Amino acid sequence: MDYFIITSILVFISALFGYLNIRYIKLPNTIGLTVITIFFTLGIFALSYFDDTLLNAERYIITQIDFRSVLLDIMLSFLLFAGALHTDLQKLKELKWPILFFATFGVLASTLLIGTVVYFLLQGIGLEVQLINCLLFGALISPTDPIAVLGILKKADVPKKLEIKIVGESLFNDGVGVVIFLTIFGLANGTGGDFSFTSVLTLFVHEVGGGLLLGALLGWITFKLMRSIDDYNIEVIITLATVMTGTVVAQYLHVSAPLAMVVAGLIVGGNEARRHAMSAVTENYVDKFWELIDILLNTILFVLIGMELLVLDLEFEFVLAGLLAIPIALVCRYVSLVIPVNLFKTRLDFVPNTNLIMTWGGLRGAISIALALGLTAEMHRELFLVMTYTVVIFSIVVQGLSVGKLVKILRRKNDGI
Repeated sequence: MDYFIITSILVFISALFGYLNIRYIKLPNTIGLTVITIFFTLGIFALSYFDDTLLNAERYIITQIDFRSVLLDIMLSFLLFAGALHTDLQKLKELKWPILFFATFGVLASTLLIGTVVYFLLQGIGLEVQLINCLLFGALISPTDPIAVLGILKKADVPKKLEIKIVGESLFNDGVGVVIFLTIFGLANGTGGDFSFTSVLTLFVHEVGGGLLLGALLGWITFKLMRSIDDYNIEVIITLATVMTGTVVAQYLHVSAPLAMVVAGLIVGGNEARRHAMSAVTENYVDKFWELIDILLNTILFVLIGMELLVLDLEFEFVLAGLLAIPIALVCRYVSLVIPVNLFKTRLDFVPNTNLIMTWGGLRGAISIALALGLTAEMHRELFLVMTYTVVIFSIVVQGLSVGKLVKILRRKNDGI
């Protein structure tokens, strides 16, 4: 079965499940697709007791897809560019310092807290796992997922000022999370022999700083090219070339492609570019094109998340550890945000209960699963994959469905939220 057939099957399933969700279930796409796919997969498991043809076919499809590579090396760049394109750059600039603190200190503090608490948790339920591997889990589960966040916050009626903070943090914390993950991965894998503060700082500057600079350069070149012509067809193609070429260049230079796409998307979608480089027709076509790309890839992505259930080793202790990791991840995120929130809340007039809404609205998603899939057997891959999947599904379904209700309750409780 070649990749075209597999892609065709995935698009067909995505279209079918998307139709069922819109027509009958009427949940936000991100949540609806994940839920439908999980129930579909569970149904196939049940059917396999009588005929395992469908189970073997679905299992074959999922084993032919390198989820980690497909998401981190290809899909993520498109999704982040599309998300950044529709984010208000001016408001993001006003909140740059709290967003920076959330995306750096917040992720690092959460990694250390989750890793330490999970270490003692696993010892308590009889699973002997080294602290370094638990910190690795902390690193992969700490960053909020911009794909899940962007998809759900649009319908959650979160105050605009707070939505920008959550979206801004989720767009930028991937770079920091990946650097922390790679550093701990090197130590756990025995390849971090020259580990030092200097080496970590160098990696951070190269990966994150290089990604930001490349994104700024790509955004500037795209802006100049679009400004010099007035043809919506070619201008849409230019934005597509920016993402595809930029991703290849970022991988070649070993800098963060996701961060490069975020910065490029913010520049191309900013007010300056829209006023001076796009006619009304071009702006409409660029927005609609990237909205369609965003919806298509999101649909496929969350179907894949549901199908990943097939590769999990669902031992009782693993599932128990995953369920216990849910409150741990939430509490540790809340604690990790206390200092940044209190540092800026008076000067920047944060809305009441910012910490609580950022904790519940900071969803985990496909990026955490992709990183967990990259663990080795020696790092207790199966255990942490089940734990990650459990936290992610809870985050998407339970937090995603209830964040809007939480905001409404807090609005009634605190006038002016």
